[in-house]
Amino acid sequence: MDPYDIVLHPYVTEKTMNHMENNNALEFIVRRKATKQEIKQAIETMFETKVLSVNTKIEKSGKHALVRFADEVNAEDIGMRIGIF
Repeated sequence: MDPYDIVLHPYVTEKTMNHMENNNALEFIVRRKATKQEIKQAIETMFETKVLSVNTKIEKSGKHALVRFADEVNAEDIGMRIGIF
């Protein structure tokens, strides 16, 4: 499956910006039926990085995936590449 069908767009709030700075993580809105493994593979393919973990939650705005990156990858750099800043 195409990774762009799984990961819909980044989710940016003040809380997610704190996750980026403190936990080296970004939050994305993903397809509701996507599994954690599919999300991990999609993020690794899209950004050519190593993902440590994926946590998901379902809210009114959709399914959210908090993606934590490996230490050698900087979440701020990925945020700059996708236009969060």
